[in-house]
Amino acid sequence: MSLKILQADITTLKVDAIVNAANTELLAGGGVCGAIFRAAGRYELQAACDKLAPIKTGEAVITPGFNLPAKFVIHTAGPIWSGGNNGEPELLRNCYINSLKRAVEHDLKTIAFPLISSGIYGYPSLEAIDVAFHAINDFLTTHDLEVALTVLNQKFVDEFNLTARRDSEASI
Repeated sequence: MSLKILQADITTLKVDAIVNAANTELLAGGGVCGAIFRAAGRYELQAACDKLAPIKTGEAVITPGFNLPAKFVIHTAGPIWSGGNNGEPELLRNCYINSLKRAVEHDLKTIAFPLISSGIYGYPSLEAIDVAFHAINDFLTTHDLEVALTVLNQKFVDEFNLTARRDSEASI
């Protein structure tokens, strides 16, 4: 049972599953979603997604990984940020929890997430990573998985670690 936050290109990780920050129609998009579709094989992954679409925000579904090093792709639709008072934190939490549930249902042991909703969906990065961190850690109290939360910027990893350290010291 562990969670690590690392700087990495999620499409290159050799894990059982990577998570796609998808749209509700499960269509190839930009950002992380587009990179995953390109690396997996756009047409193969789209055909698999077409059979599962649409999904609701916070839900998660699983497809093969095709040409990725990961065996599977778990697709989850994150919330669009609209100020934080429209259920965004709970919807984002559901993305992580439901993705982890799909991993457990398929007997997977390793999973990597991007920072869901923090790109074009506009979720503030530090708030998004806080939701991710707590959701994943809560899930890991009762499940044995190796989880990576990937970001592209090492400065962001360092900033989060500093903020988390300050918060834990303040609560002592």
